Amino acid sequence: MGAPVPSTPQTTRPADPRFAGNRAADQAAGGSGSTLCAHCSDGLGEPRPVEPGSFRARVHSNPTVAIAYRVAVFTAGLLLVLIGLALTVLPGPLTIPPVLAGLWVWSTEFEWARRFFTTFRRKAREAWRHARQHPVSSTAVTVGGLALAGVVFWAVGHFQLVDRAVAALGG
Repeated sequence: MGAPVPSTPQTTRPADPRFAGNRAADQAAGGSGSTLCAHCSDGLGEPRPVEPGSFRARVHSNPTVAIAYRVAVFTAGLLLVLIGLALTVLPGPLTIPPVLAGLWVWSTEFEWARRFFTTFRRKAREAWRHARQHPVSSTAVTVGGLALAGVVFWAVGHFQLVDRAVAALGG
């Protein structure tokens, strides 16, 4: 025989099809017309808990300012992380400080970043400890990498490698 047919429909839809934060539906139902519900996220992740009386508490008391602040914090952190990632072409620990600073900026506002920052901070401390335990090799790798990067930048400019590549590609 076949599988038994359930007698009641199995659905996860709520009985009320309105979306939370739907201004027109809220006003029709006599609500305040709010476009954000208390438990909704703005797409940037859940905010960290706010201490009463702090700067963040004053910022988060106004929803418009809070969203602008969160976007500004995210953008500043992203800029620092991207600078750190751009520095990965250079050897040595040069990429760690800007990435760590970007994660710190994010961790001031976002709970997911605070957890990530804690792990990254631990690994950064281990890398710094390793560099302090091996100062000669760490210095040699860093100075040698900076010298090599300088030679590469000089060669690209001196031999006009970018112009030659563009011409070779037909541009």
